Amino acid sequence: MRPVEGLTRDAFLGGKLSIRQPEQGYRAGIDPVLLAAAVPAAPGQSVLELGCGVGVASLCLGVRVPGLTLTGVELQPVYAELARGNARANGIALDIVTADLAALPASLRARGFDHVIANPPYHLRARGSAAPDPGRETALGEATPLALWVETAARRLAPRGWLTLIQRAERLPGLLGTLDTRLGSVEILPLAARPGRPAKLVLLRARKGGKSAFRLHSPLILHEGSRHERDGDSYVPTISDVLRRGAALPWPV
Repeated sequence: MRPVEGLTRDAFLGGKLSIRQPEQGYRAGIDPVLLAAAVPAAPGQSVLELGCGVGVASLCLGVRVPGLTLTGVELQPVYAELARGNARANGIALDIVTADLAALPASLRARGFDHVIANPPYHLRARGSAAPDPGRETALGEATPLALWVETAARRLAPRGWLTLIQRAERLPGLLGTLDTRLGSVEILPLAARPGRPAKLVLLRARKGGKSAFRLHSPLILHEGSRHERDGDSYVPTISDVLRRGAALPWPV
C-alpha cells in the first residue's frame, strides 16, 4: 500500500464532520456533499456507495439520516483506510470493503441495498491528460466504464431501491444510455453555478422497477448573483443549508 506523504484535516457540514484526506491527489469538495444530500434515504435503510474515496458522501449521509446501514467500496487501499479512520473519528458506523467494483466479493454480491450511490470518475481518458498523482487519476480518470458502474449498482439494488449518481453534464447522454429496463422513474436535476449559466453537473435518480415517466427538472442554482463579485461564500440559502448544516437537497416534486 503506497503511503500517504501528507494529510489535511478538513471540516464538512459546518464542522459536523472532520475528514482526513491527502494534501496532494484527489480531494473531496462539494460534489460528494451534494450527492449525499440528494439521497432519499430513511432511518433503518441500507446504503452502498461505489467508489467511496475517503468516505465523505457516506459520512455526510450518516450525519443527516440516523440509523442507516452504510457500506462503501473503494479500490485504492490508501483511500479505503482513510475512510475507515474517518468513520471511527466521527463516530459513524461505515463498513469499508477494499475491492474493484468489477469484482465485488461474494459477501457483497449476496446483498441487496435500499440505495446505491456513486460519484464516478468524470473524465474519459480518451480526452485530456492524466493527472500526475495516481490517486487523483484513479478517482477522476475513467478506467472502469460508466456502464459497469450502473450495471453494478442495478445488481446490488433491492426491488424498488434507489440509484443516485452525480456526474458531469456533458456525459449525461452516455449515462442515460447505460440505463436498462431494470431502472425506471428516472429524474435528472441539473446543477448550474449561476442563473443563465449552463449546468456543469447533473444529479440522477432512478428506481429499480420504477414505472414513472422520465423527468428533466429545471436547473438548481448554486450561487447568488449573475457573476462572482466578492471573495467568500455566495451560495444561495438552500445550498448553504446543504453544505454548512447537512440539510437535504431541495429535490423538485
